[in-house]
Amino acid sequence: MPKAELLALTEPAIKLVRQWLKATPSTKAQLAAESRLSAILKDPNGLNFTLRFVDRVIRPEDNRICARELYRLAKSPPKALPPTDRAMIRLGGLVAPIAPGIVIPIAQARLRQLVAHLIADARDAQLTKHIASTRSDGTKLNLNLLGEAVLGEKAARERFEKTFELLKRDDVDYVSIKVSSVISQVSMWGFDATVERVIERLKPLYNYAASQPVQKFINLDMEEYRDLSLTLEVFQRLMSLPETKNLEAGIVLQAYLPDALGAMKTVQEFAAKRVASGGAPIKVRVVKGANLLMEKVDADLHGWVEATYPTKQATDTNYKRVLDWALTPEHTANVRIGVAGHNLFDIALAHLLAEKRGVSEHIDFEMLKGMAVDISATVRKSVGSLLLYTPVVHPKEFEVAIAYLTRRLEENASPENFMSGLFDIASSEDIFKRERDRFTASVFALDDKPQHARRVAEGQPEGMNMPDSDPALAETREWVAEAVAAAHKLAQHPAPLPNSIAKLESEGSIDQAVARARAASAAWAKNAAERERLLHLAARELQKRRTELATVMIAEAGKTIAEADTEISEAIDFANFYASRIADLSSRKHARFDPYRVTVVTPPWNFPLAIPAGGVLAALAAGSTAIIKPAPEVPRCSELMVEALWAAGIPRDVLQIVSVEDGPLGLHLVANDDVDNVVLTGAWETAKLFTDQKPGLHLMAETSGKNAMVITPNADLDLAAADLAKSAFGHAGQKCSAASLAILVGSVAKSKKFLEQLVDAAASMKVGLEADSSIGALVNPPGGKLLRALTTLEPGESWLLEPKQLDDEGYFWSPGIKLGIKPGSWFHLNECFGPVLGIMSAKNLKQAVEIQNGTDYGLTAGIQSLDPQEQRFWIENVIAGNKYINRGITGAIVKRQPFGGLKRSSVGPGFKAGGDYYLYGFGVWRDLGTGVDERKSPGGEESHPTLERNLHVFRPEVSSRGDYVWPHDDLKDEEFQALQNTREESISITNHRFGAPIKE
Repeated sequence: MPKAELLALTEPAIKLVRQWLKATPSTKAQLAAESRLSAILKDPNGLNFTLRFVDRVIRPEDNRICARELYRLAKSPPKALPPTDRAMIRLGGLVAPIAPGIVIPIAQARLRQLVAHLIADARDAQLTKHIASTRSDGTKLNLNLLGEAVLGEKAARERFEKTFELLKRDDVDYVSIKVSSVISQVSMWGFDATVERVIERLKPLYNYAASQPVQKFINLDMEEYRDLSLTLEVFQRLMSLPETKNLEAGIVLQAYLPDALGAMKTVQEFAAKRVASGGAPIKVRVVKGANLLMEKVDADLHGWVEATYPTKQATDTNYKRVLDWALTPEHTANVRIGVAGHNLFDIALAHLLAEKRGVSEHIDFEMLKGMAVDISATVRKSVGSLLLYTPVVHPKEFEVAIAYLTRRLEENASPENFMSGLFDIASSEDIFKRERDRFTASVFALDDKPQHARRVAEGQPEGMNMPDSDPALAETREWVAEAVAAAHKLAQHPAPLPNSIAKLESEGSIDQAVARARAASAAWAKNAAERERLLHLAARELQKRRTELATVMIAEAGKTIAEADTEISEAIDFANFYASRIADLSSRKHARFDPYRVTVVTPPWNFPLAIPAGGVLAALAAGSTAIIKPAPEVPRCSELMVEALWAAGIPRDVLQIVSVEDGPLGLHLVANDDVDNVVLTGAWETAKLFTDQKPGLHLMAETSGKNAMVITPNADLDLAAADLAKSAFGHAGQKCSAASLAILVGSVAKSKKFLEQLVDAAASMKVGLEADSSIGALVNPPGGKLLRALTTLEPGESWLLEPKQLDDEGYFWSPGIKLGIKPGSWFHLNECFGPVLGIMSAKNLKQAVEIQNGTDYGLTAGIQSLDPQEQRFWIENVIAGNKYINRGITGAIVKRQPFGGLKRSSVGPGFKAGGDYYLYGFGVWRDLGTGVDERKSPGGEESHPTLERNLHVFRPEVSSRGDYVWPHDDLKDEEFQALQNTREESISITNHRFGAPIKE
């Protein structure tokens, strides 16, 4: 049961709200602005219309693109708009394509006018006037300077310096700033280093505030759950400096996080010690949180439990729980409380509770600028003072306010939010009762039970992919520090090659290893249930060894800890997922799956754990024995994986790991008569070498890629720059899926903003093996194609960002970006496999797709566009196995994004790794007498259904339909069609910055 004290205040709080509503006059000008926006958002089409207008008429730099979208939107303006506005929109939509330079600025100005009451003008004279006007009745301001998305250090420094300039104004005494806006490339993996970077950036600001004769207040804001522990640590460290001992400053806590109460107690403990030693109190601004959708998408993408409460009522209850604990004489002596929000019932309760406990002088009430101004004025008169959270933006940079405006619009539109009824609560008894009942329910839900964080290490729901480790958690950071330290020692003093890898130095020893595998194959193939059990045990063994596996990948393969951790999760997913697919192989009534007896797995060095594990685990799941020949650059990674599988119970004859020199001996292993199947991930040329050595070889090869991302004028250019930099330079560009090319469509090629953001993001990526690094080492110093790409320009090309060698040996290189890459040029057509990106241009999307398809490869491809018509055209015309929309093009996830390519990016049957049908490639389907049309492969055995309709380069007799026995007797026509089109499973789409598609 909730405390009797709060229950007793519930009815008085409700009465106080009624008094406020009755006492509130309506200012016509303000009411008109608020009611117009409120009416639009209540319209069924209002939020969608407004967001599309903001995203596609305000955001793009190209007026012609804006005009096209305005033309579309003008066909169905919200009915809630006044007739004059609807007529203007329709007229503007008709005229915009003809005169975009005239119509679009007018349309954009009209939207700015519609939301002007929510944002302050940053121009000096206008801001001076606004501050003076707002302060005239005693209202205070908390100014938050909005700016460009912080992708790099240049943008971070500019945001910090402009905030510093703002605080230096004589009429400004309170600013808010986020840790994620003062440094770029925030890494929670390198928590300590990140904390130091933030402190060094913020220290001059805090020292300035502390040195002033008048109060200058700094509020350390936060948006993401990721930032909670980082912001707390930075705040406490800054406030522990001798220079800031007498400075009163603040921090924000978000009540939609169950962690909020624990964080409040942490701050209180710190503040109590500070005050006891003669320091000034501090302040905590308590908010409910405004990034729920972002938190949900982030959790979904990583497979994490949502960090926030699952319901709005639970958040409302926690808000009261935090205030109840904080608003006591003992606690407010050290920590002043800011009650931030527009829920009148919560404000009334907090006000009455503070009065009852005698702490009213230690509480501030805070609201957002422009929201229910008349009611806010009434509240201010009742509670004594009011602080307005005021975003500040320059009119020429209005697009930077889009994220803030979007949150405000969605708050006003969501029926769950109090804001959706705020403008009508005085006139509608139904809305008043609705909000009253929600308020009382949240009070009755209070209890004294401790509230624990929802997200903990290894806390994923059953049946999902293994989530990546969350570096926001202290438990994760502990093992990460251990792994990185051990990796540095191992890199300096490499251990000898482990004994578990059998070194085969003759054809005879190779033949013996293959014979052992073949002898063990029959028994292994028989018991599907046992194979399933052992693969699940293997997944657990891999998870147990996460620290050790990460250590070796960092030391041996030059991986960053972030890249290594993701790869471990992928290996675990392969084990669990392929185990779950074993039953499918025996589910056909009239066809039998016979596994190949011996599979040789020849993995690459760039993914030294996940790809070797994927090939081995798929073979074992299908019932085949496996012999893995690790890449010579990274033998220990495969050895650790194999040892984990042995520990899980996989027999050593069923799974062997061998060292064989490349050349004649390596080819002897691949071409051995008793080897039925070879799994290769590597160069297309290697695949050709294998098939030349053994014609008819059953080869499952994932080969090269020359991957491009298209960016159209309809893109969110900040998102595009961030995704492109990560896709191009993650793991130093040593991914077959990496973005090697960017194709800029139309005006994007001339966009100063996009190119500056891209360069800022790339130049700010830290290179090294420290935990906070974004780019790791090259496995080998560059040579051949990569050296040419890093050091040479072709005619017409220039460096937008010239790469630099950062060490004597050549393992570490900063990113490089080339301009002027021409269609058909050397860089356009050749895979270079390193940290260099080429920029191309296209007149339109059709030409961009032609350029994207103009290589011999078809592995991954991406497009950045918020226009669904462009997305559809691109999906239908680009030739690639994996397609990504409005996101990075690397990092395929088992089951969610099966991975495999087309053209020279795939050799063999074309099954996608991590897909439902990948195991079909590890055996043959036998017809049990139903007359299935069996067409033979050149090797004399039945092959398998092609899921990609890929024309196999080295088997010219294969038709584009496929030469495969198809166990279709149990499949309905629509199931067959679904299998034939499984490449669509690998289209990853994010249409909107929050992950939710915008309706058309």
